[in-house]
Amino acid sequence: MTAPAGNQQGIRPQETVERALAGARCDDCVVIADETSSANLRWAGNTLTTNGVSRSRRLTVVAISRDGTATRTGVVSRAGVRDGQIEDVVREAEKEAAEGSPAEDAQPLLAPGGGEAFGTGAPAAVQAGPGQAAWDDPVTGTGIGVFRSFSAALGEAFGVATASGQRLYGFAQHSATSSFLGTSTGLRLRYDQPAGLVDINAKSADLARSAWAGRGTRDFADVDVGAILADLTRRLEWARRRVELPAGRYETLLPPAAVADLLIYLYWSAGAKDALDGRTVFSTPGSGTRVGERLSGLPLTLRSDPTPAAAPGLSCAPFVIAHASTRRSSVFDNGLGLQPTDWISGGELAALVQTRHSAGLSGLAVTPMIGNLMLDGGGSASLDEMIGRTGRGLLLTCLWYIREVDPQTLLLTGLTRDGTYLVENGEVTAAVNNFRFNESPVSMLARVTEVGATGPALSREWGDYFTRTAMPPVRVDGFNMSSVSQAS
Repeated sequence: MTAPAGNQQGIRPQETVERALAGARCDDCVVIADETSSANLRWAGNTLTTNGVSRSRRLTVVAISRDGTATRTGVVSRAGVRDGQIEDVVREAEKEAAEGSPAEDAQPLLAPGGGEAFGTGAPAAVQAGPGQAAWDDPVTGTGIGVFRSFSAALGEAFGVATASGQRLYGFAQHSATSSFLGTSTGLRLRYDQPAGLVDINAKSADLARSAWAGRGTRDFADVDVGAILADLTRRLEWARRRVELPAGRYETLLPPAAVADLLIYLYWSAGAKDALDGRTVFSTPGSGTRVGERLSGLPLTLRSDPTPAAAPGLSCAPFVIAHASTRRSSVFDNGLGLQPTDWISGGELAALVQTRHSAGLSGLAVTPMIGNLMLDGGGSASLDEMIGRTGRGLLLTCLWYIREVDPQTLLLTGLTRDGTYLVENGEVTAAVNNFRFNESPVSMLARVTEVGATGPALSREWGDYFTRTAMPPVRVDGFNMSSVSQAS
């Protein structure tokens, strides 16, 4: 068990925010206090190996100096800040602001009610949304108890796996982060974000065959360990026969996890500022963007929505929490309300990730990044039904070690892993060798020929950073397996 970090026995994070704001001498100030607790289980060879819990606290201070001709910012973020060190963090941020270059993304800070304001204002409490804690409520966090029902089911799975000659490896982790955002203009916003995932790898007794499955979850109540094990067992059975295939372009079925692997990277690459500067696949000549262009002949909609009703189990912060200014985020936008956003609508590029600054440059709507991602295509078929309609093609399970090759086309490379299968005449007939792939998710969207039913999905590659996704299985014409990989 990891010992509590920082000032866990000190003042509450809400008070940390108030003290930092009260001690600020700069023209404007933004303070974010994040308190996180986490718990984890790990297992290997059908046996639990470790478990633990930890707590941490991080304080971020954004000092803003306005001298009439320029606005400068200083951002300092520190973990484990003790009560007596709060003012030191504020002074350090103010020093950085005084010595810094003018901020390109400078905007008025938001005031309570959604308006803009300069200068200071009286603190104003903000009402919590449905099911959310109020500003002054205590932080509850998470603990090892979140795994109570899951660990019992996992124990049963160990017994089943042992009896069938399988070995299970993997981990489960859960975190709860309470973020408290306060500004000198009076904003007081809080959001409590739970996040969890299960990552399970099943192997045959001789370790020659391997299959992976993962699930994202808010509380582990929706994780069906028995169903996961049954799916892994089926994949191990598929791999009893093995076929070697050459590199080439194949009709390929991508399950939801692999779709998430690719589209999360597309989302992270969809910054409007980069597109306006001619850096990405979403750029057009002359400092324009491709918003409005058709990317797919199918009615695909890639969207984000922070509200619980529109994204059951995938809800996220309904306002901007920006710890730093980047090309896709701005500290000046802290507290900006988030709305349901279609990034791709009916197959057309509908929006890029925008700050208020980049929106002013592009003339497009302000559409900040949101903490979930969903793809809908109007399909209702399951992956099994799509397999049944396949004459000859490949079935992937997950992708691995994804890296960008060319931002101008968003060409990605990576490896297949833990189960790539041959489908013939509507049935999975064998496992095949692994491949290195070279694919652009933007180009791939134009070659999607069938879309199944959307459901919760966990990316194998990015699941540690982005758990809240819902994707369908898709059929892609000519997925580029550029070379045979020796990776196992």
